[in-house]
Amino acid sequence: MGKALELLSPAGDTERLIMAVTYGADAVYLAGSRFGMRAAAGNFDHYQMKNAVEMCHSRGVRVYVTCNSVMHNAEARDIPAFMERLGDTKADAVIVSDVGVMAMAKRYAPKLEIHISTQAGIANYETARAFYDMGASRAILARELTLDEIAEIRAKTPPELELEAFAHGAMCVSFSGRCLLSSYMAGRDANRGACAQPCRWKYRIVEEKRPGEYMEITEDGGTYIMNSRDMCMIEHLGAMMDAGVSSVKIEGRMKSAYYAAAVTNAYRHAIDAALAGEKPAKVWIDEMDKVSHRPYSTGFYFSAEGPGQHYGDAHYYTEYDVVAQVETCTEDGDAVLTQRNKFSVGDAVELLSPDGEPVSFTVERMQNADGEDIESAPHPMMELKLKLPRYAPKYSFLRRKRA
Repeated sequence: MGKALELLSPAGDTERLIMAVTYGADAVYLAGSRFGMRAAAGNFDHYQMKNAVEMCHSRGVRVYVTCNSVMHNAEARDIPAFMERLGDTKADAVIVSDVGVMAMAKRYAPKLEIHISTQAGIANYETARAFYDMGASRAILARELTLDEIAEIRAKTPPELELEAFAHGAMCVSFSGRCLLSSYMAGRDANRGACAQPCRWKYRIVEEKRPGEYMEITEDGGTYIMNSRDMCMIEHLGAMMDAGVSSVKIEGRMKSAYYAAAVTNAYRHAIDAALAGEKPAKVWIDEMDKVSHRPYSTGFYFSAEGPGQHYGDAHYYTEYDVVAQVETCTEDGDAVLTQRNKFSVGDAVELLSPDGEPVSFTVERMQNADGEDIESAPHPMMELKLKLPRYAPKYSFLRRKRA
């Protein structure tokens, strides 16, 4: 890919796909109705996927489809038909972790590029090179690598092999997501897309002869002993590019449409700055605190010791709530919106759009769908009219800082 850096965004369903594309993704990754690592996401049936690929390609955006869960015999029998249907959608690549699935992809969907999933745990140049020799065009590297290790992988693998790495989002307590804890504790297989996230639960100790007596682990009570920090590399994209990363990936197919929009938007501007040899503007760094997240870290990129744990709680938090989404808007800023959370005349809000920096303003007047003045928008998804400080395209958001 040369001196370029692809922005790869999550698309858990059609709404989130639209947001990722609208806000600047170069490529999106999504799943069919089976075989992905996020079984609880909306995902796409065959008809929806064909439409998604057509829409993305019309905008110059590539589509990668995940088929990277652990395959048992029952699933393996269904892979050939899945690959044939996937090839019919004209998606750009399939993401796999299993060499058998890789072989079937080559046989039944030969026009698809093959990307090797992070679930395969590629942590050295020999493994990356071996997958390339088997026909892979991209290696999605293990999250546990430092930038120096990635640079060595880049130096010792064919330049035609693209290297993809995570830049933002949740991290897992287990190596590249290989975990049996959810299966053991909740009967939900994390390696087949159904993780119950027991690493984020709060734990206390029980002595076997004293059932029901929960003893404290710390002075303050129970603790989240396996809870990890989130990753945020928005300030270090130039370093990732210099290490040889071809594509930076945002985690989050289970996150909201607003999350897909805001994070994609910020990383779009940060990548453009990195390609120009510049640091991202502070406004885009600040955007990371305006989406739901756990405390941030830079993962393993600068230290093999990793991101560190966060014992206090497992909650995601943000200082902002989305209050409305723009449906239509005139050049003068006369907009029709749909409500997402209650807000009122006199509230200070921010306008987030894909075509510029966020703009703060105060709501001076609000009308309902009939053009009647109202003091607040209390009803979910109600239509309302508002004067915005500038033109805002469809899918722009209004958000309000929490008191």
